[in-house]
Amino acid sequence: MPEIHHHVSTDTTKFVYAFTEGNKDLKDLLGGKGANLAEMTNLGLPVPPGFTITTEACCLYLENGTEPPALRDEVGEHLAALERQMDKRLGQADDPLLVSVRSGAKFSMPGMMDTVLNIGLSDASVTGLAAQAGDERFAWDSYRRLIQMFGKTVLGVDGELFEEALEEAKEVKGAVTDVELDAADLRTLVDRFKDIVRTATGRDFPQDPREQMDLAIRAVFDSWNTDRAKLYRRQERIPGDLGTAVNVCSMVFGNLGPDSGTGVAFTRDPASGQQGVYGDYLQNAQGEDVVAGIRNTVPLADLEQLDKKSYDELMQIMETLELHYKDLCDIEFTIERGKLWMLQTRVGKRTAAAAFRIATQLVDQGLIDEAEALQRVNGAQLAQLMFPRFDLSATADQIGRGIAASPGAAVGKAVFDSYTAVKWSRSGEKVILIRRETNPDDLDGMIAAEGILTSRGGKTSHAAVVARGMGKTCVCGAEDLEVDTKRRQLTAPAPDGKGTLVIDEGDVVSIDGSTGKVYRGEVPVVPSPVVEYFEGRMHAGADDADELVQAVHRVMAYADRVRRLRVRANADNAEDAARARRFGAQGIGLCRTEHMFLGERRELVERLILADTDTERSQALDALLPLQKGDFKELFEAMDGLPVTVRLLDPPLHEFLPDITELSVRVALAEARKDANENDLRLLQAVHRLHEQNPMLGLRGVRLGLVIPGLFTMQVRAIAEAAAERKAAKGDPRAEIMIPLVGTVQELEIVRDEAERVIEEIEREHGVELKLTLGTMIELPRAALTAGQIAESADFFSFGTNDLTQTVWGFSRDDVEASFFTAYLEKGIFGVSPFETIDKDGVGKLVSDAVADGRATRPDLKLGVCGEHGGDPESVHFFHEVGLDYVSCSPFRIPVARLEAGRAAAESAGSDSR
Repeated sequence: MPEIHHHVSTDTTKFVYAFTEGNKDLKDLLGGKGANLAEMTNLGLPVPPGFTITTEACCLYLENGTEPPALRDEVGEHLAALERQMDKRLGQADDPLLVSVRSGAKFSMPGMMDTVLNIGLSDASVTGLAAQAGDERFAWDSYRRLIQMFGKTVLGVDGELFEEALEEAKEVKGAVTDVELDAADLRTLVDRFKDIVRTATGRDFPQDPREQMDLAIRAVFDSWNTDRAKLYRRQERIPGDLGTAVNVCSMVFGNLGPDSGTGVAFTRDPASGQQGVYGDYLQNAQGEDVVAGIRNTVPLADLEQLDKKSYDELMQIMETLELHYKDLCDIEFTIERGKLWMLQTRVGKRTAAAAFRIATQLVDQGLIDEAEALQRVNGAQLAQLMFPRFDLSATADQIGRGIAASPGAAVGKAVFDSYTAVKWSRSGEKVILIRRETNPDDLDGMIAAEGILTSRGGKTSHAAVVARGMGKTCVCGAEDLEVDTKRRQLTAPAPDGKGTLVIDEGDVVSIDGSTGKVYRGEVPVVPSPVVEYFEGRMHAGADDADELVQAVHRVMAYADRVRRLRVRANADNAEDAARARRFGAQGIGLCRTEHMFLGERRELVERLILADTDTERSQALDALLPLQKGDFKELFEAMDGLPVTVRLLDPPLHEFLPDITELSVRVALAEARKDANENDLRLLQAVHRLHEQNPMLGLRGVRLGLVIPGLFTMQVRAIAEAAAERKAAKGDPRAEIMIPLVGTVQELEIVRDEAERVIEEIEREHGVELKLTLGTMIELPRAALTAGQIAESADFFSFGTNDLTQTVWGFSRDDVEASFFTAYLEKGIFGVSPFETIDKDGVGKLVSDAVADGRATRPDLKLGVCGEHGGDPESVHFFHEVGLDYVSCSPFRIPVARLEAGRAAAESAGSDSR
């Protein structure tokens, strides 16, 4: 089914806009490409005339299976206007107008949707184009490109058939590149391509230029729902109901000879953020040749020697665009016989490091303010900067070097096709996808791989652009490396310069996306300088501080100034607590006390659960008390002066009891030998008694505290005594006691009454006032629905969104993620896993309602979240919106949560001011 769900009124809808009618703010309607073509036209830049068909037309087409009735006539009117402006008609025999038909969604989806160039060429008009250009080779080259692109994109012909025919033609000629084929060779190739179309489709290549254009427009609409486009949208979290615009643009030709060419330019380096001349240029070529990485380009700086006039004009336009958009711009251009034409601009994709550097550079240049700089970066980028990097002081076997296209340190087994990359990755293998060049059909393999390595292409090739957008390590254009996908081998010059070495599929390679270096084997890694900065081992103000660290420091400092949400850590021991504090944690939002009893201590909890008599139970509790108190003292010391939320014991019983199957077998074997152990028999009876079909919904949390007398009392006593002793040591403990899995206020009232009695007793014994607070975890739907009642007995709520998601959806996380989540993501039922990003419509509504009801009962109720969502960027924005006081997450995600809390606050302030 089409991935389109909304309806558009067609009563007065305008479906086609000339480039002179739009602007950059109409991306919803005209797509990013169309809106920016219109903006450049408005700026007076040299844009070939054309028009844009709106995303609304696409949505209606995908909903109804046919174009809106008014669309054909509107396209005809704009085509007629374009023909008058250009003084030539589409596909006329003597002096044909040719157009490109290109996709252009609101959000950039590089290479994922379709483009067809040279629409309007036919057997009748190709000779007219040759005469008009004075270049027969150019005309036949353009015609073979049209049949190849149209055949694959519009008619669904296997693209390999055209590639094989082209390779055969080069072999016959003895040519290395297609540029060496002359007009006669290309004329023969056109006939071969037409035969391929006829054989594959049962029809001739269409000769009517309007039919070509209409079919191409329909193909671009259809390409919104190709598998690769849907996969890319899921990866980038782009909504599936936006549709794509279609841009019909008069052709300009970069394949008219050495004074023509095509290129891609960036106003700053998209890999590092440094200012300078960055981009790729290819003489005598059309735009697809550059992004496909089929022929290796020359650096953009070389254009100054090849065509100084066009180079100077391009530099001026690049400066104009960057000042206008106030950001890094990604530009596509063509030079036709010395005349520069602008084909596209967009705010460019960039690496995480470049994003932070560019944001602070633009602040220093006075182009944006700090609030805008904060919106130019995000938590996912910050997380990338915290990944380790290669230890270059270690002995490493370098086998090649390419272009540093997207940074990172990636290690994995070499694979040579996307299918293998996905298959091995699903088996738990880390892989590096190695290709001559990637194309959009490689997307699933690129997602599965740790990194991508190509022997062709540059910073603007498909592999580079897509990898940067995904934050995936990538090295492109490693020309010294020979990739043989059929033999599944990579051949490289031997490090000693003598002979070659071969990397077979399955051999480990390491690629450094920051330097472009490629290594054989696994290279060890060291911590990122950004992590060293957060841990206090590197100071942003130091003379030797990395420029990137300084940029991160500046952005983080502003985020911390403006954010409303506080950020705490999920930490169960003093070591994690200390690290979290270095990372900027403002307390502990979740200390899981059951985690303190894994390993050697596990048997103590087992003894407690299995105790048959009061004496056995008391002995187990007496053994647990000092251990608990010691743990809490260490935590309170590590977090002195900051709140520490301690969740009382919440062990799913199966995690603390012997495995029922193993125990049954052991007892059965012992009985068969007639040497059964009395203790094992007793243990088996107890395990049978306590065995649960679904332990996550069984005797745990507050239920266990109410059923096992003295359990929670012991824990509260340990917390209170640890706090009292910390106070005696002149510390400032700020403990918060959290009762888990509450479903009704009566459960909380019973535990609270007993806890207050114990706390008062400890305060009297030690002569101190502890000011301990008591609250609950909201992790059951009933608790969220009765939050107003529960708030009467709670000082705080902490939303346990992991369990709340499980209970709202009826999912067992450990089971469903492996069994059917992949299918749900592929079918579009989920845009993203509800365990990764909070389900705003279901789980989120319960949270929002519980916040409102709880605060209505108790206006000073403190509210936080301690599930994994507390460190997810998108979820942090939601928690800011609904009014929580803090989020809590794992220590490593604290910087990400701090940044996103700042971004959420800045975004809200911007919305309020508007």
